[in-house]
Amino acid sequence: MALGDRPSMRLEPWQDPRAVPSIVFDQVSRTFEGVIAVNNVSLDIYQGEFFSLLGASGCGKTTLLRLLAGFETLSSGSVSIDDIDMTHVEPYNRPVNMMFQSYALFPHMTVEQNVAFGLKQERMAHAQIRDRVAAMLKLVHMGKYAKRKPHQLSGGQRQRVALARCLVKQPRVLLLDEPLAALDKQLREQTQFELVNIQESLGVTFIMVTHDQEEAMTMSTRIGVMEEGRIRQIGTPTEIYEYPHSRFVASFIGEMNIFEGFVTEDEADHVLVTSEEAGCDLYVSHSSSAPAGAHVAVAIRPEKVMISKDPFHQERNATRGIVNEIAYLGDVSIYHVKLASGKKVLATLTNQFRLAERPINWDDEVYLSWRPESGVVLTG
Repeated sequence: MALGDRPSMRLEPWQDPRAVPSIVFDQVSRTFEGVIAVNNVSLDIYQGEFFSLLGASGCGKTTLLRLLAGFETLSSGSVSIDDIDMTHVEPYNRPVNMMFQSYALFPHMTVEQNVAFGLKQERMAHAQIRDRVAAMLKLVHMGKYAKRKPHQLSGGQRQRVALARCLVKQPRVLLLDEPLAALDKQLREQTQFELVNIQESLGVTFIMVTHDQEEAMTMSTRIGVMEEGRIRQIGTPTEIYEYPHSRFVASFIGEMNIFEGFVTEDEADHVLVTSEEAGCDLYVSHSSSAPAGAHVAVAIRPEKVMISKDPFHQERNATRGIVNEIAYLGDVSIYHVKLASGKKVLATLTNQFRLAERPINWDDEVYLSWRPESGVVLTG
């Protein structure tokens, strides 16, 4: 379960009109030689959040992070932390620290010397440095490696040292730029949960930049999906995945079937869309409203599509086609089904049987169906 999906009896800060955000981007823009990297972004982030900026390379997410850190200057707008305008505050005077992709550890220093470096620069008392470094290394499970040099550590261990060096100065905000990109898949998945546990135990606001959708979904309280310098949608992992606001967000987060069509009914409890692509009428309950005759898209996740060799006895949300491809992923198989219109539809089926016992195979005629609540109407 992602952080943003954990049940709670209280309002989350972004749901509470009385809550005051800790970090505010107000109509922020950044232009490089006429090229807009960040385009009029407004965003509120609350104390203690694990907020992720998610998007493809070049979408502006790292630039937004660097504007908060003070490594880039604003072209327009303002950035504030705890109601203090950061526009003219030098990076070293901001209550933030940044962890870079490369980790940037000093190769000639030991682990504990790397972690202590920032505190020594502040001329903190030796005993206080020793105690704080020891506590931080314990937190990241690196205490027994204190005397080692960076070249004697694995990639995951270096990542923990870099994290400890950032957190030991007790920043209000920690900025993470693709922090797990250098790790292999298994270690990356393990480290995701470690980072979340550390963030929760310290209560520090984490803001992470990533292009990895699974990473953002697993770790974040909320996600801001970026495209071409703008934030297209902000929400919890569940909101982003289940209720995308646009074709871009629907397609960017995971796999998605998108059917184009025209609205024929717009009622309080449903929207009915006629779609030649789908070969059937699409009945969508609990969706955004759209006027009759409007051109819209209906998005349906592959895992919500039921697939069978037997017909479904319903007229709406039911179609048929031929299996063109099957992607076997171990726990599930993804069926690529070509409809009469030429549209390809993905359907995910759990592998309850071994490969030789597969009930549906290539070139089989199959029937597809989904529930009314599975679809989302997209108008943007």
